Amino acid sequence: MRQDLAELRPCPYWLSSGAWCAATTYYGRGAQTRATAGLRIWEVSGGLRPAGEWSGAPNPGSRTGKNQLRACPTPSLVLVPRCLPAVMWAALRLALRPCNRTFVPGPRAYHGDSVATLGTQPDSGSAIYQENYEQMKALVNQLRERAQKIRLGGNEKARELHKSRGKLLARERVDNLIDPGSPFLELSQFAGYQLYVNEEVPAGGIITGIGRVSGVECVIVANDATVKGGTYYPVTVKKHLRAQEIAMQNRLPCIYLVDSGGANLPRQAEIFPDRDHFGRIFYNQAIMSSQNIAQIAVVMGSCTAGGAYVPAMADENIIVRKQGTIFLAGPPLVKAATGEEVSAEDLGGADLHCRKSGVSDYYALDDHHALHLTRVIVRNQNYQKKLDVTVEPSEDPLFPADELYGIVGTNLKRPFDIREGAHFIQICCQRNIPLLFLQNITGFMVGREYEAEGIAKDGAKMVAAVACAKVPKITIIIGGSYGAGNYGMCGRAYSPRFLYLWPNARISVMGGEQAANVLATVAKDQRAREGKKFSSADEAALKEPIIKRFEEEGDPYYSSARLWDDGIIDPVDTRLVLGLSLSAALNAPIPKTDFGILRM
Repeated sequence: MRQDLAELRPCPYWLSSGAWCAATTYYGRGAQTRATAGLRIWEVSGGLRPAGEWSGAPNPGSRTGKNQLRACPTPSLVLVPRCLPAVMWAALRLALRPCNRTFVPGPRAYHGDSVATLGTQPDSGSAIYQENYEQMKALVNQLRERAQKIRLGGNEKARELHKSRGKLLARERVDNLIDPGSPFLELSQFAGYQLYVNEEVPAGGIITGIGRVSGVECVIVANDATVKGGTYYPVTVKKHLRAQEIAMQNRLPCIYLVDSGGANLPRQAEIFPDRDHFGRIFYNQAIMSSQNIAQIAVVMGSCTAGGAYVPAMADENIIVRKQGTIFLAGPPLVKAATGEEVSAEDLGGADLHCRKSGVSDYYALDDHHALHLTRVIVRNQNYQKKLDVTVEPSEDPLFPADELYGIVGTNLKRPFDIREGAHFIQICCQRNIPLLFLQNITGFMVGREYEAEGIAKDGAKMVAAVACAKVPKITIIIGGSYGAGNYGMCGRAYSPRFLYLWPNARISVMGGEQAANVLATVAKDQRAREGKKFSSADEAALKEPIIKRFEEEGDPYYSSARLWDDGIIDPVDTRLVLGLSLSAALNAPIPKTDFGILRM
């Protein structure tokens, strides 16, 4: 902006839209700024600004619905068009009049290129805010306590045995792999939580997430040998496959830190034969390698049976001396099958695979050396991130992050404003703008009036728009997620790139009380047809276990244990998690979106 415009100062006068329309109609757009003795002449080229919305210089390109322009006369500064006939001067004199609005310095919602902000602000002194804050804070403290226990991995005895062999713990390996000081976006931390009766499988026995290695965002999969020897439970397989799905969707290189005894044999029927079971891991590796998504394996312990294909199918792999082993059958099975007695090192150690078989590419002296070689391999990929969107510099949030505690509490019956719409989704797809869904929805409205108004087809439009959208979609469930509302707001079935929960989230086809009432009505009608009575005691006995079951199954930890989401997060961390997720999602090109037929 020119200096002479930047010197304009606010004043208590404004120019009405009628006079300005006449002025712009007279000589159109494109007039220039010029200065003469004691008079600066300024024209807004096709743009209008509401009174009181400027701080500093006006922006000639801004337009609002109020169509009012502030004029700023001073002893040596006046705003007039270049040449006005008498009728125009008359209109101008009629339009100029005192304005009592007080000018407030500082940035305004529509100043320059700034994005407008919502005109609402939480009242931190209100009773509702304080109640919400305390309730959410209690849930966050519970989340942190449970997460801290899970981060330990296996029991103390297993951890000490692991370290006595000269190995780093799984989380130590991840910390030493990623760039110093960079964040690690851990996924599905509560996988397997209270899932198996009388068996604890912290984090599902495997650590997955996105971290920056040599400046490149990578999906990292690290077996935790302190949890059941790193063997694969059904949830371990599911978590491994989910990490690979994220890598494929976002075109992120995969790094496998292998230390696993293979399949958990007592549960082999739940692991081995089906489409999305153990074999899918190697299928995904082959597909990703064919798509130039790097596959890097680091053998830091056992790599047995089918697991041996992880390094064998990798683009490049590393094996640690006297620590890593790769074989299709371990010493016990070899002896049982052939009678041959052989040590694990001789059967599939680093010397064998680096000097003879050629299965391994790099020979590492220890864990630290192996992780250093991994960073070198990633650096040599010559990877360049290509963006399909314009990235602006980040800005600090307007309000403290912990105010989210007071805005959203555990009372899901208390509403707060959220905007949504199929048309908005179509616009974002047309402009390659990622979509963020904040779910707190009870479903679509029901009843005779709404059915007559076409709620079914309107809901279908929303669901179809979400399903067809090819831009990166990220969902955070910040409250309830019920029924078809889960679909319309991009639930798991609609393939969001990432889906996270706040600790107050609830996920069910409907609320427990509603489900109990429905089933009680069905039972009552059935008894009536049979000529039997259905007392209030019978109704209460039927409802109680249903409500209890829905309460348990709607819990966020129940969901996260089964990988219906990518993790439970502290609301305070939402901005960081979203930033890391969006950054990862933008590694992949954004395909064109095509929508199907929508009922109008």
